[in-house]
Amino acid sequence: MIKPKFIHLNTRSDYSITSGLNKPQELVKKSFLLNMPAIGMIDSSNFYGVIKFYKSAIKYGIKPIIGVKLKIQFNFIKNITSEINILATNKIGYKNLILLISKAHLKKNNFSLNNIFIKQDWLIKYRKGLIILSGGYNGDFGKYIINKEYDIINLFLDFYNTYFLDYYYFEIHRTNRIYEEQYLQFVIEISKIKNIPVVATNDVCFINKDDFDIHNIKLAIDQKKTINYKKNYLNYSNDQFMKNEHEMCILFHDIPEALQNSIEIAKRCNVNIENKKYFLPKFPIKHINEKDFLISKSIQGLKNRLLILYPEEKIRKNIFKKYQKRLFLELKIINKMNFPGYFLIVMEFIQWAKDNDIPVGPGRGSGAGSLVAYALKITELDPLQFGLIFERFLNPERKSMPDFDIDFCMEKRDLVIEHVSKFYGTENVAQIITFGTMSTKAVIRDVGRALGYPYGFVNKISQLIPLDIGITLKKSLSKKFHLLKLYKKNIEIKRLIDIALRLEGVVRNTGKHAGGVVISPDKLTNFTPLQCDNNVFITQLDKDDINHVGLLKFDFLGLRTLTIIHSAIKMINKSLKKNNHFINLSSIPLNDKKSFTLLQTANTISVFQLESYGMRELIIKLKPDCFEDIISLIALFRPGPLQSGMVDNFINRKHGREPIFYPDIKWQHKSLKPILKSTYGIILYQEQVIKIAQVLSGYKLSKADILQRAMSKKKIKEMAEQRIDFQKNAKKNNISYDFSSKIFDLLEKFSGYGFNKSHSAAYALISYQTLWMKANYPSEFMSSVMNADIDNIEKIKISIQECLRLKIKIIPPNINISMYHFQVNSHSDIIYGLGGIKGVGKSVVQEIVSVRKRIKKFNSFFDFCTNIKSKFINKRILEKLIFSGSFDCFKIKRYILIYLIPKAIKLSKEYDIFKNINQLNLLKKQKNNHLTSYYLSSTNQSNYFSYKKQLDYEKDVLGFYLTGHPIIEYLRELNYYSNIFENNKNKNCKFNLIKLFGIISSIHFKITKKNKNIIFLEITNQCNNFEVIIFDHLIKVYKNILKKDAIIIILGKIIIKNNIRKTRLIAHSMISLDDARNIYVKKIILIIYQNIFYKEILHDIKNNILFSLGGNIPIYICYKLNNNHSNVKLHNRWNVILSEKLIVKLKNLLGDNGVHLSFL
Repeated sequence: MIKPKFIHLNTRSDYSITSGLNKPQELVKKSFLLNMPAIGMIDSSNFYGVIKFYKSAIKYGIKPIIGVKLKIQFNFIKNITSEINILATNKIGYKNLILLISKAHLKKNNFSLNNIFIKQDWLIKYRKGLIILSGGYNGDFGKYIINKEYDIINLFLDFYNTYFLDYYYFEIHRTNRIYEEQYLQFVIEISKIKNIPVVATNDVCFINKDDFDIHNIKLAIDQKKTINYKKNYLNYSNDQFMKNEHEMCILFHDIPEALQNSIEIAKRCNVNIENKKYFLPKFPIKHINEKDFLISKSIQGLKNRLLILYPEEKIRKNIFKKYQKRLFLELKIINKMNFPGYFLIVMEFIQWAKDNDIPVGPGRGSGAGSLVAYALKITELDPLQFGLIFERFLNPERKSMPDFDIDFCMEKRDLVIEHVSKFYGTENVAQIITFGTMSTKAVIRDVGRALGYPYGFVNKISQLIPLDIGITLKKSLSKKFHLLKLYKKNIEIKRLIDIALRLEGVVRNTGKHAGGVVISPDKLTNFTPLQCDNNVFITQLDKDDINHVGLLKFDFLGLRTLTIIHSAIKMINKSLKKNNHFINLSSIPLNDKKSFTLLQTANTISVFQLESYGMRELIIKLKPDCFEDIISLIALFRPGPLQSGMVDNFINRKHGREPIFYPDIKWQHKSLKPILKSTYGIILYQEQVIKIAQVLSGYKLSKADILQRAMSKKKIKEMAEQRIDFQKNAKKNNISYDFSSKIFDLLEKFSGYGFNKSHSAAYALISYQTLWMKANYPSEFMSSVMNADIDNIEKIKISIQECLRLKIKIIPPNINISMYHFQVNSHSDIIYGLGGIKGVGKSVVQEIVSVRKRIKKFNSFFDFCTNIKSKFINKRILEKLIFSGSFDCFKIKRYILIYLIPKAIKLSKEYDIFKNINQLNLLKKQKNNHLTSYYLSSTNQSNYFSYKKQLDYEKDVLGFYLTGHPIIEYLRELNYYSNIFENNKNKNCKFNLIKLFGIISSIHFKITKKNKNIIFLEITNQCNNFEVIIFDHLIKVYKNILKKDAIIIILGKIIIKNNIRKTRLIAHSMISLDDARNIYVKKIILIIYQNIFYKEILHDIKNNILFSLGGNIPIYICYKLNNNHSNVKLHNRWNVILSEKLIVKLKNLLGDNGVHLSFL
């Protein structure tokens, strides 16, 4: 090997977040291509990418040099930090860097990356095994050279001479940045005087020279600036790329020792992070080892389980040996692989959760296949009953770590993590970091912003990106012809997309894993740096890198459905308490008739895993009638089975439309029937592939699992080897090579779609539990669903619609009976929760409920305002409560209450003042009902708002219409208009058009592949919701009437009509309510009662219609006195153009019954 002349010691990756462009693996690969035998990576303040860097370097046969860029606060310079680069020379140095990084993050004052620094004393304490590079001009004392502050420079040099003699280097760069050369000349001189060596680095931020602009855009995105931000051009240059050895030698030809020192440092740095074992805390037990304790707990647990599963002793005795054999087999594997502690740890925190009323899921993933887990109450599914396989979870031939994914109640999951932290020590437990990257849509917007392009221009491009899972820009260009066309034709779009392609996937920020927690046997800082987020420790290594250093990940996942189930059971048992009857979900029958009736009609909204449109359509076709079918449903509803035709075969075989084979018409074997019977001969589960290999070829389950995994991951070489083994072993069972080869082909084909039955079965159990509750206790279940979504108005809206479909009465929010959450009364009605009102917080409701407990109920609006603390009585809160109908119980119009708000606020404050000076009696003399009467007398019609407006306000705060629907007010005239409109249009139409009318609740614009506009309207009326498609040619005709909240009549052709998806129409013709009125209304009649001042009324009518003159609709005045009336037609010059605005004005003046539209 040729002796190297230079080594890059200072490169940074995108894990530096604020700077650095490339992945650690890319830096290593470039170093390999440059024939460099070593490379150093120094990210800013973190070890996020260290393990990836290390593993990649080992893979390429390159020595990894591990370091970090850290700010340090020296004692001799107050409140100012300097930046240095620190390299680890050995394992001790590596661990010291972990400690320094952790202390910098955990001791910082706030989350700003600029505030992460170490202190001088820490560096002294943990200096062993470390080399310091000065960091160049931007490093420790560069700025003091420019200012000629030599006294301070000497303090730096004295410090390094005292503590880092022979371990400190002056770092020099030549990257064409300001002051670099001035700094370099100074340190060259002083290095000779102080005998401190110099080392050359290139402060690498990107791999190639032409990446400079891309890196600058990344900086601009992070800083929320544009690419023209001058500071970045001062701090970075286009020379900070990974130069080759020759380029660096030319650059520093006059300082050859600086090049040589890069090689010497590389030789001194020898860190090994390889690890071949796992580290778990010792489970706290006395007088017995973990293995024996696990055996004891498992045997006793199994006996307890069997007592419940098989209450009859005779049956239990017959079955016990079968279970015992499986249990001992699992225990043997667990103990041989040294994982008894893992099972005991999981058992402990799950049991703690259950003991503390925290819902735990029945299982998840392959862990549900363990009988030991079932015996220890880690899972709630009997694996033998459903044919689940332990080796899918823990395979002695695979040497993989066990990984239980545990679902907890969403609201209380953190309590379990908190318990684990206390149980094993706060320094030994942390949650796992995740990294957010520049995603496909976001990177388009970010780059556009950094380039200074207009928002509309950038957003239009971003909207062309498909919403597919896992979509990339590259895939988008191949899928979207219109996007590709724009990319090729428009220079600015091409520039934007080219830059976005380079930045897509670059690390942008850090986050917290949804459920990942690590528990170590001692301090976590022996394995990984830590940081803090809201007082929670987080590892700096992600889940894969945590595994590399030997720590086991425990998944504490939050599942909303468990919260729903727990809440519903509490409600149900509360109502059943009077009969001394209680529900236990673990004992409900898995063949409940009501449940399967509900399931077969696909009325599964809010049922776990079974509520999507696609799933409900599959249910209609499959008509599941047993629990095994629910397991199959979850496995079938995936892209692979749906696209392969497997689902159709499954359905047809179940319903006798296709014969059942085990597994194929040409290739059947009697031994496969028991394995494939539950799935009608279809190979659906990974477990079936494993069992077929076991039965036909005599594979051990552990080896069969290896086969299944090779097939599912399409490992060609491994499958070829497995095929030979499979055929040889099958031959021993008198199965021909030809037959075994065909079966192997089928296994290979179906394993690509195969699903983990353990996971499917565990989740099917949760699905069934929610289905059972919806079928048997719908009010309690739906109430719990809405409580879980109390902060999500859109989801509550869907649940309310489902409640109405189920004929569950919804009692609107009521200030005297509503709690924060939804609740069920003795009639099984759901009382709307005040927490479901937009903008009404928990603290407000807590105050309301607290006061209500004390005074029993509020007698009036003012009684409410004077009893609640005045800090809660403000315009915003009162409006929300009024608009929601919470005060309707006082029988006062909502518009009147709105008028009273200022007076109510004033009164509330006065009451608080009098309370404080103990003179409340002065105000209490005026009864609230008198105050109400007084204030009511001062209201007038100018504050009136129509019924439609009242409902619109209600929708604003609830997200939907609850107490009525605005369309009801217009039903009479809409029915009339739509009938005429329908008859007229159908005369000239080739097919029969369907009419509907309603309010436009949403409008979505899209562009087709052929670059045509298309609009999707959401239409709502008192009966249902509809979707209407309007094509390009009609958009031009009707664009003026397509407005949100407009009332519209539509004729169209139905293309979807079923009980699962919304009815969808293609629009043929439309007309707005106002246009229909001006066509079909013959006259407008205004009714005036002569016992009021009709001259003033006439004057007001005149003023209101002035701006609507010029139409064809005549006005008639109807004078009424007692039982007599007379009609007077106004002159044609008073004819008006009818509009909703005019009608509302006239109703404000004359009342709802004072305005009449006549069609005759």
